Amino acid sequence: MKDTIPDHVIRRACPGDLEAVGNLLRQVLKVHHGGRPDLFRPEGKKYSDEELLRIFDNPDTPVFVFDQGGEVLGYAFCALERLSGGSLNPMSSLYIDDICVDEKARRRHVGRSLFEHVKAFAREKGCYNITLHVWEFNHAAKRFYESLGMSPQFTSMELLCK
Repeated sequence: MKDTIPDHVIRRACPGDLEAVGNLLRQVLKVHHGGRPDLFRPEGKKYSDEELLRIFDNPDTPVFVFDQGGEVLGYAFCALERLSGGSLNPMSSLYIDDICVDEKARRRHVGRSLFEHVKAFAREKGCYNITLHVWEFNHAAKRFYESLGMSPQFTSMELLCK
C-alpha cells in the first residue's frame, strides 16, 4: 500500500501561502522546461505575487491547497467557466489550470486528494465537467489523470515554424 499523509486539510489558498505556492510553481516550471525548453524558461514562475493574490481573492478562480500542519504540500488552480454560444450547449465547467504536488510528497495521494476535492467542488457548483490540459511530454501526468477517470476531450496540435 502506498504511503498517505494523515492529519491534513484541503482549503482555499490565502496570502500566507504565497511563498509555498511560489515554490510549487517553480517545480512545475522545472518539469515544463525539461520537456519543452523551446517554450518554457529555466527559471521563474507562472504568476507574480500580485497576480497570485488576485487569483486567490477571485471566487471564480479557486486555488485549493493541501495543508499538513501548516505546510503546503500541493495545490490545484481552478477556474469556473460558463460556456455557451454558437453550436455549444450552455454549461458550466471547471477548468483545472494546474495541479502540483511537492516533490517530497509525491506518491502519497496528495494529488488524488486534491482532485477529489476539486471534483466535489465542481459538483457543488453544478458543473457539467472538469477539464484540463496536459503537455504531451508529461507521461506521468497523463497516467495520473487517466487513473482518476479522465479521458481526452480533444487534441491540440502544433507545427513549429523554424
